[in-house]
Amino acid sequence: MKNYNVGIIGYGWVAAAHIPAINATGQAQVTAVYSSRKLDAGELSARHGGDITAYNDLNALLGDKSIHAVSICSYPYDHAKQAVAAAKAGKHLIIEKPLALSWKDCQAIEAAVKKAKVKTCVCFECRYSSQFLATKAAIDRGLLGKLHYGEVDYYHGIGPWYGQFRWNTRKDAGGSALLTAGCHALDALLLCLGGEVAEVASYDTKSRSKIFAPYEYTTTSVTILRFKNGAIGKCAAVVDCLQPYYFHTHLVGSEGSLLDNKFHSMKLGGLNKNKWSELSMKMLDSGDVSDHPYLTQFQAFFDALDAGKEMPLTSLEDALRSHEVIFAADKSAETGKPVKL
Repeated sequence: MKNYNVGIIGYGWVAAAHIPAINATGQAQVTAVYSSRKLDAGELSARHGGDITAYNDLNALLGDKSIHAVSICSYPYDHAKQAVAAAKAGKHLIIEKPLALSWKDCQAIEAAVKKAKVKTCVCFECRYSSQFLATKAAIDRGLLGKLHYGEVDYYHGIGPWYGQFRWNTRKDAGGSALLTAGCHALDALLLCLGGEVAEVASYDTKSRSKIFAPYEYTTTSVTILRFKNGAIGKCAAVVDCLQPYYFHTHLVGSEGSLLDNKFHSMKLGGLNKNKWSELSMKMLDSGDVSDHPYLTQFQAFFDALDAGKEMPLTSLEDALRSHEVIFAADKSAETGKPVKL
């Protein structure tokens, strides 16, 4: 018996990945979909299973007392107002990244969630990938010692071969290289290095390829983070590259280093210091949402709801921390000056 009925807000590319993942959890079932486009409830039910109600009025969906949670899969510029409205209606929230396109809107979501006392899951799902579950385990078990440097970089050419290209190129929709996709890498960097960020400096540029000419914002940025504990981090967000998808990770600590799926540690006797050892993990190798670990993340979310606890790894608090750094980085790139947090 499913415990949670879930409504989907925005029926596009991301929703097509959220719906089967939600339905595959032990506790939840999608029972409603809102879209600005007219949808056929019978077709939705046949495609996704169960009995799905189609809504063209968001307030009507939020007024449905049988719905316990909503998954916000709409355009980024709609996230804030929809999340605030859903929280006021008492619905638990799953929110696609980015939370919003401004820090002010992120704070509005935070205030609404706190007032309504609902639980939130933010889709920094890469934290639940095999790559970063294994990476974090190596860090937590002390194999690398105390980290003093880390770099996590996002390389993914988002061109016209992606459906989102038509709106992602707009400044008021995609936002920046970090907001639209590189946020996954910056969030992963914060996961790995931990601690509070003291200062951010960022520089940006753009490909001269005609393919990426429609972008209204710079599509490559490099951000340097100085942490209060003395560690340094680097994050490149490159959405105008012509190459295979690559989620680069290099962490350096007092007892060893990790490079993507390889590591060396002085904590393990007998390792050849001239060669890397390999971690058996699945690397993040695709920007397609159908390949993202939503099921693992959403299962953790509904397990947390059952336990009356906050979402582990990708709570609103975790996401707000990452977004604050992202907005500081974009401000630094814009002004050409470091930004203190």
